[in-house]
Amino acid sequence: MDNESLRDKLIALHSGDKIAFEEIYNHLKTPMYTIILRITQDRSLSEDILQEVFLKLYQSPPKPPIRKPRAYLFQMARNLAIDNVRKLPQYVDWDSIENIVYLPPDDFSAKMDIDHAMKTLPLQECQIVSLRINGGLKFREISDVMGIPLGTVLWRYQKGITQLRSILSGGVK
Repeated sequence: MDNESLRDKLIALHSGDKIAFEEIYNHLKTPMYTIILRITQDRSLSEDILQEVFLKLYQSPPKPPIRKPRAYLFQMARNLAIDNVRKLPQYVDWDSIENIVYLPPDDFSAKMDIDHAMKTLPLQECQIVSLRINGGLKFREISDVMGIPLGTVLWRYQKGITQLRSILSGGVK
């Protein structure tokens, strides 16, 4: 679902269209869950946050016009995940939180390799790679979501992808 059709669905949702909500949910639940899980490291907390995101969306859909609907929704999910992690009693340092990756159980060994490789990335690089690959966001949208300059997003994405390729091809571990 591209930004234009997502924008149309959000406008329909704002008008009370429940089918539009279902289509948005079905389209975004997996990539959004992946982003949340990488931040929280907790599957059940991630499921709760995902439900909270969609509950908020359903109860109070954004008012038109929505310039970048995908970025808006992923920003909402990311903010809720970060807020929840900061509230955890064991929270010590945001930069020290390791990352995990959620993939469907198609190829377990590939999942484990990618999981290991993603854990080696710094948190911000992991989030950028995840927002790009799992969320399908454009770099400018990632810049908006994360509140960092576009050049930084591009540099960190390239750095993260290079490190992932190196690890997955048998390089640095």
